[in-house]
This record gives sequence, structure tokens and C-alpha cells, in this order.
Amino acid sequence: MTVDTKLPYDRNYIEQFSNERNEPQWMKELRLNALEQAESLELPKPDKTKIGKWNFTRFKHVATGETISSLSDLPKEIQDFFDVENLPENLVIQRNQTVAFAKLNQELVDKGVIFTDIFTALKEHEELVKRYYMKDAVSVDEHKLTALHAALMNGGVFVYVPKNVQIQEPLQAVFWQEDPEVALVNHVLVVADENSELTYVENYISNNVEDSTVANIVTEVIAQDNAKISFGAVDNFAAGTTTYVNRRGVGYRDATIDWALGQMNDGNTVSENVTHLVGDGGVSNANAVTVGRGKQIQNFTAKIVQFGKNTDGQILQRGVMKEGASSIFNAVGKIEHGASGANSEQTSRVLMLSEKSRGDANPILLIEEDDVTAGHAASVGRVDPMQLYYLMSRGITKEEAERLIIHGFLDPVVRELPIAAVQKQLKQVIERKVD
Repeated sequence: MTVDTKLPYDRNYIEQFSNERNEPQWMKELRLNALEQAESLELPKPDKTKIGKWNFTRFKHVATGETISSLSDLPKEIQDFFDVENLPENLVIQRNQTVAFAKLNQELVDKGVIFTDIFTALKEHEELVKRYYMKDAVSVDEHKLTALHAALMNGGVFVYVPKNVQIQEPLQAVFWQEDPEVALVNHVLVVADENSELTYVENYISNNVEDSTVANIVTEVIAQDNAKISFGAVDNFAAGTTTYVNRRGVGYRDATIDWALGQMNDGNTVSENVTHLVGDGGVSNANAVTVGRGKQIQNFTAKIVQFGKNTDGQILQRGVMKEGASSIFNAVGKIEHGASGANSEQTSRVLMLSEKSRGDANPILLIEEDDVTAGHAASVGRVDPMQLYYLMSRGITKEEAERLIIHGFLDPVVRELPIAAVQKQLKQVIERKVD
């Protein structure tokens, strides 16, 4: 069976799309150059996962959504992302490609904080966006999907925190793929300037059950000297969305980038989470959990590359596979030559709940420097029948016993997530997937 590699949209469409949004000339040229490169570039080749027949090119590109005046107008599954008794101060909701709701605390506005959708940022903060957009973290020409993303980007947010500004309350973005056929080609750009600090949380949700659309997401997180970024996400795309998500971080001297990722999609998924600790003293903690079910295929890679001296990279992954789901978990720690005093640790554990499920945990250490410390641990196994027997002997049904075991297995990672809001949302999504 041959794979259809025809691009979904042509040069005239890209020009019209860019012109209708009054984008700056450099953005239009970037789109057109990316489209040209996408014609010749190959798909990425995730380890042990064949994605050549997955749908990455059949989708509708544009769909609008209604704005809302109150969060109470949202469906229940969207309201679950918020604490109704303590509504977020700083929030953007994207409904298809429409900004349905936006709010930013005036005190943060006065301090120069920017938190807005990507198209508004291109108009009002062009030079800042141009400085970072697909330059330091993700390149257009990495493969076909990054090129298609650059050409067809149709949504996302831009976050900028100026020097010496510390934000206490999280910034939250909700990306709602309401139209079952529209693609979410989202670009998220988060920049923390020197000595600044922020927490950013994002949620992805869709309800389409057929194989009908795509999510092609690129996130770039830049932490300048002595900046700290806590990045939390709960991905919850339905079975009909084929997902490619590329989250990259670049940390400079004494910077910290912490990731808290709940990867709860029901469709086929490729996820890359890569952090480059460029400066001395940089720190990154990459924590992720997932629950796979049905017949979905997933490939997760967490990678921390350490260039600076005395850097610290920690990877913690836990996954549960149900029914016929299969997943690959790659944890890669790379210490470059010259990164003396670096420390790299990783732990990956996978629990399989059925004979048809499959999980592979692959710990990888690539070390090119002598004066370092590093270690890894990985395990893949099935539910201990003695645990099930013990719980069922106390009058608990098999289904309820498995639910308790899953929560207990994932809890060590969920508890490590530094963002309380993400912990709560993630537990809700896990409960739904377990049921």
C-alpha cells in the first residue's frame, strides 16, 4: 500500500491565509519556504513505531468558534479544567481557531507581561515573536511535520515575562478542538527573560471519535539566565485525532525548566519532549504520565541534553496500557563533552493490564564527559495477581481493584508535578480513562 504524501494545501492558499490575517512579511515568507521544504522532507522516524500510514495530511484547516462572556457558558468537560470557586486570573480559551475568552490580570499587564494568542502577538509584539519563533528550540526543516506546522500554523499563544518579574498565579490556556474535522496546528511560545519566573498550564481537548483530523503542535520554551519556568499540560485528544506534539525547551545559565505532562490522548500519538541545558547550572525535571487504551499506538520520547557545567537533568515516566494499546517510552540523557559536574537520572515504568497490551521502556544514556554522574532504571510488567487477589478478597470487584492499582502506580509521578491545578485535572482525566 502506497502512502499519500501529497500536501493538503498549496502556495496560493498559504499566501491568502497569511494575507487575511495581515501577518508580517517575514512570517508569510517563513510559511511559503516551509511549504516548499515539506514537499521533499520525510516524516520523522520515531523509534520502533511506523507512522507512514497515519493521517497527517487529511484535515480541514480553518474553523471558527463562538466567543463566550462567562465560563459558565462552557460545556461540562471544559469547565472541569477550572476551580469554580477560584477561577483563574489569567486565561486564554481557543475554540477551534477563535479566541473565545481572554483574561490577564491588570497588575501583570502593567509589569509588561504578555499573554495572548499568537496572531495578536504577531501584530502587537512582532519583534519579540520574530526573535524566538522557530529559531532556538525547533527548526522548520527537521522533518515533514515541522515544515507542515510552520506552513499551516493556525493557532496558539505567546507568553513573555520581562526581566525580574515573578508571576505567582498560573497562566492557563485551553485549546478546544470543537469541530471534528478541523486540524489544530498550534504554536506555543513561552519566553522568560532574565531572573523571571512563571507557571504555564495548557489543556487540549477534542471529542471526535472517527479518524478525521490532526493535531500538529509545536511548543518552544525559552528560559534566559536565572529564569524559572514550570510548564504543565494535560493532553486529552479523542480517538479521531492523530497527534504529533513537539515540546522543546532551551535553558541558559542557572535556568530551570520543569515539565509536568499528562499525555492522555485516545488516538495515535507521537510526543517529543526535549530540553537543552545550554548554560552552566541549568536544571530540568521532565515528569510525564500516560494511560493508553483501545488499539491506539503511542511513542513518547523525553530527552535532556546537557551542554553546561554542573547541570542537572531528571526524567520520570510512568505509563499504564489497557486493552490493545501499545506504547514506546524513550528516556534519553545526553551529556556533551565539556559538561563537567553534570548529573543525569531517569526512571521509566510501564504497567500492562491485559495480554494484548504492550509497553516498551528504553533508558538511554549518551555520555561524552568523564566527570559526571548518571543512572537509569526501567521496568515493564503486568499487574501482580496477588495484589488483585488481596483487594478482591476484601469484597472489591476486579474492575475497582484495577482502578485502585492504576491510581497507586501513577500517583508517585502525579504527586511530583509541581502545579496543583495540573494534578487535579490529570487525576480527573485518569479517572475517566480508567472507567
